[in-house]
Amino acid sequence: MFVEDLRRHFYEQLIGKRVLVIVNYDVDAICTSKILQALFKYDNMVYSIVPIMGVSGMLRAYNENKDDVKFVLFVNCAGCIDVVELLQPEEDMTFFICDSHRPYHICNVYSESQVQILGAHNKNEEGIPDYDQIYQDTDEEDDEEDDDEDADNSDDEEQRGTREMNRIQRIEKQLLKRRKQREWEEKRNQLMFEYTQFNYYGKSSALTIFELAWRLSKDSIDLLWWAIVGLTEQLLLGKIESATYTLATESVQSHVSRLTNKASDQTIQTSVKIHYENDLHLALYRHWSVLDSLKYSIYPACKMKLWTYKGEKVMHELLVDMGLPLVHAKQTFNAMELELRKEFYDKMEKFADKYHLPDIIYGSFILQYGYRNKYSAADYVYSMLAILESIKKDRNPETCFLESMDALSRSNKDILDNGIDMCKTLLAAIFKQVQSSLEMHAVYSAGQFLYFILQEEISFFTCPYGLLMLARFLLNGHVAVSRNRRARELPLIAVAPIDVSRGYSLLVGVPPVCEDSKNFFGKAFEQAALKSGATISQDFFEPAVIQIRHADCTKFLDALTVLLS
Repeated sequence: MFVEDLRRHFYEQLIGKRVLVIVNYDVDAICTSKILQALFKYDNMVYSIVPIMGVSGMLRAYNENKDDVKFVLFVNCAGCIDVVELLQPEEDMTFFICDSHRPYHICNVYSESQVQILGAHNKNEEGIPDYDQIYQDTDEEDDEEDDDEDADNSDDEEQRGTREMNRIQRIEKQLLKRRKQREWEEKRNQLMFEYTQFNYYGKSSALTIFELAWRLSKDSIDLLWWAIVGLTEQLLLGKIESATYTLATESVQSHVSRLTNKASDQTIQTSVKIHYENDLHLALYRHWSVLDSLKYSIYPACKMKLWTYKGEKVMHELLVDMGLPLVHAKQTFNAMELELRKEFYDKMEKFADKYHLPDIIYGSFILQYGYRNKYSAADYVYSMLAILESIKKDRNPETCFLESMDALSRSNKDILDNGIDMCKTLLAAIFKQVQSSLEMHAVYSAGQFLYFILQEEISFFTCPYGLLMLARFLLNGHVAVSRNRRARELPLIAVAPIDVSRGYSLLVGVPPVCEDSKNFFGKAFEQAALKSGATISQDFFEPAVIQIRHADCTKFLDALTVLLS
């Protein structure tokens, strides 16, 4: 069931109780849990936050912590699975779900009370079938009277004929009922297929919880900034479309104005300010050189084909037109002359159309505190992603999760800057892999989709987000250089080894360049595995990310080709 009044039917239910918060391993979920943490501390609530990476982790976290809690909150997880069926909870256990993944599992939607989904939802927009179309009341049929009756020699022929007629009518009635049942089931299956065939994302969970904080009159500049970072992650990773992001920023701008005015009215001398302004789709350019940011950002790199000699020549022509000497373009942005920095945005905007970069500009939020500290929301997202991806033998996922959460605090500027440096290395590695793959023509067509198989284990691409970023960059790069007109209409599957000794690989699917953020690979992977007999694990909450035995890749891709043809 959906909970629209989060204050009354969610937050006030938790006050004075111990709460278990199970959080998915992504930036939006971390921002959400950071806001929740602030709210819980404000009301002196007892809580536990447990990070997880998949369904098995969620089951383990619940079983380890369920004994002394009656309320469990899932952040960006559990919405798309039948949580009651999986966890088998006691009847007095209540699950709250704040999840941006769509579509929700139908059992969670129509749960009477045990599963409660946070936030108002439009069933028509999300295509949720009506209850009567999915569930059918199965009243027990009245017991049929036994046909066997006591033999009576006095029964005449007329009575026997009447009994025979009644029996025929009962059979016809049963056949008619079975036919209606079959038609209803066929319609139900069709509705469920249409509802679940695509995976996509809804409203940012961080934004949902921030609006709760606002209604509780416990919001602040910091909480708003964390919500902005969660929203920006959805845009940068292609989870939502630009139009959806723009609509969301309109409501966020009103909060920025309100909190800024509130601080002014209370004559609080604060050095923390959030600005909404037009920014550039250039990764980390305020903390990098202009040359590197242009080269390693997916949008300008693919538009100008910067992995080619001709592309580099075009980039240098752009710098000349902008009046930006190469020696300055190679410097860190903050080390450039003040006049060049001030003119940089205007010059990029001026020459965007000439160099086929019409979408280089987008609306973004900038956080400024102190004299020298200025970060965009995208800077935070890139830093946190790099920290989350930095799993090593001596750094487990929980450590990376907590460090990424710490990066949100202004007092931990060093952690944020360290994440930015790590992200520079990650983006450079992605670009080099895209360059070598395109030069070697390593992106192959299977008819209805493209695929790329990485032959060696590379640490940057053993985690889902690193491989997803590579896949999106590679697909856009392939489309930019391909002579095939259908290339824009084809999705891409990328495979990378993650454990050579055990023979396992990570496989991700990204939608075509020409389509929106909806992804059909979740269901397709499931059906292809059944047809091919391949061993896969769909443990992640991203349905288009699976683990597969490397030896099964060929037959899995063959089955997928047949399925999609």
